[in-house]
Amino acid sequence: MTTQTYPVTGMTCGHCVHAVTSELKEIDGVTDVDVDLVAGATSTVTVTSATPLERDAVVAALDEAGDYQLAS
Repeated sequence: MTTQTYPVTGMTCGHCVHAVTSELKEIDGVTDVDVDLVAGATSTVTVTSATPLERDAVVAALDEAGDYQLAS
């Protein structure tokens, strides 16, 4: 198992947390997603998976969930 933490912008509420969590859990190998919501700022998303995730897969999942992006 591996755990990766991502800074994510665009999240403002519980609906955002649910949308991001659901889409990230669709990535093969993901076993857990934990979101520390900071409404209107940069939230922290921690993903536990069988193997390290490709950045493109995370970006695609965030895009599918809504207007959420990895912070630079």
